[in-house]
Parts: sequence; C-alpha cells; structure tokens
Amino acid sequence: MHILFIGYGKTSQRVAKHLFEQGHHISTISRSEKTDCYATHYIQDVQQLDLADLAPIEMVYVILAPSESGIDAYQATYVESIAPIVAALKGHPVQRIVIVSSTRVYGENAGQRIDDESLIQPADEQGHILRKMELLWQVHYPQQSIIVRPTGIYGTSIARLTKLAVQTSTYPTIHFSNRIHIDDLANFLALLVNLSKVEASYIISNNRPLPMHEILGWFQQQLHVKPLELVSERHTGKRIYATRLVEIDFKFDHLICFNDYAAALLVHSNEK
Repeated sequence: MHILFIGYGKTSQRVAKHLFEQGHHISTISRSEKTDCYATHYIQDVQQLDLADLAPIEMVYVILAPSESGIDAYQATYVESIAPIVAALKGHPVQRIVIVSSTRVYGENAGQRIDDESLIQPADEQGHILRKMELLWQVHYPQQSIIVRPTGIYGTSIARLTKLAVQTSTYPTIHFSNRIHIDDLANFLALLVNLSKVEASYIISNNRPLPMHEILGWFQQQLHVKPLELVSERHTGKRIYATRLVEIDFKFDHLICFNDYAAALLVHSNEK
C-alpha cells in the first residue's frame, strides 16, 4: 500500500517506521529536509501541495502542528490547509485518511469524565478551530476519514516537569491531566492500516487521569525538593477515557507514566 504522511514530525516518523517494516511504500510531505531511509521525502508547502507525480495514494495521515499556539496559526494549519490537500488528493484512490486532532475539542473543565461517546463542546477558540477542521474533513471524506484525538503526548523529555516541580510551592486546584506515550500513539496510528472495521473517531489516552499536583509531588520527591501545598480541593481539568481503544483490546506499552519518568530521570542523572 502507498501511504502518504502530510506533516512529518516525531509522531509521523514513528508511524512510518512501523508501516515500512510491514512492507508498505511510504511518502512524506514536510517543510524541511528529512533523512530517514524508510520513506520518500518531498519538501512542499501544504498550501501549494502537488501530488500529481506520486504513485496512487491509498492511505493518508494528516499530522500537522502549528508553529505557535495563537488563533491565526491554528486557523492556517488546521483549517486553511484542508482545501489544498483535498484538491491535491483528487484522483488518488484514498481508502482511509487519518486526521490527528486533540481532546481540546472537549471543553469541560470541572473534573468531568470524558470518553468517546461524550458530547463535543469546545470552550475556547482553538478548540472551535479543531472541531471545525474535524467536521470539514468528514464532509470531504465522509466514509474514509478517521479523527484521532490524543490527550497530552509525552516521551523521554522531562525538562518541563522537572522545572515545574522545582518552581512550584503551591497548586491551586485538583487539576486532572491525561496523557499518552508517543510510542503508544504511534502504535495505534499504525494499527489503523490493518483494522478491518474502524470508527469515525478515537480518543487516545492511557486511561489513567492524574491530578497534576500529584505528578509534580512525585517529581519533587525524586528531586528532594520541598513538597508543594494544595490550595483547594476544587476539581478542574477533565478525566479522559479512551473507551474505543478498550473495545479493540489495544495493548499499551506505557500504561504507568511514572515508570517512564523514572527511567528518564535515571538517564538524566547518568548524563551529569
């Protein structure tokens, strides 16, 4: 199968490697030069995308990320890119098109439970833009599109969390956070090539919502930093569950984030 990646960052690279090892032909579109050997790389601007010279494309992954978090960047990356991509894919026999979105489309912020059946109600402008993107893709590819909504993606970098742990002395609320390891996300995205039956959308999370103050407290303990004080028992954030992943019996390699954080801390300490 000829598979095209539009956007080729860390997640796309992991998915492409899985699919190359399965014998698929991989092509990629990105704004900068790529060097890995398991794909054919094209440097193009998505707004002027030209796929006329490529072999027939049967599956597409759209994994784009804005260069900044502002409204204009979101609009340009997620919405204004759709028309040129659709035009460029015209004539290609696309069987499935996977669009990576975000659980930001769920606007709840009082500790509510969210799962794949939850009503989508964005609470901020970025969430509304992401939802508009999802709906536009479903209009253009009503049968082929698969919307994937990851929670917070983490990998081997712990710099942000260690900095927060050192700098935080109080935390205002019990704020639930949700995460998925980048390798588990990549494994699921690669699985979508082979699933005989797919849903229109999937939440991707390890199904372990954790209060942020507990995560920072764990880091403070490991770093021998004075523990923070919780100011209020009020719940914020949301508790996200990927119920459709459970239904397909998806196997996680990284269910317990603290195991990954401990391994990253060990590597960091050995590098000193």
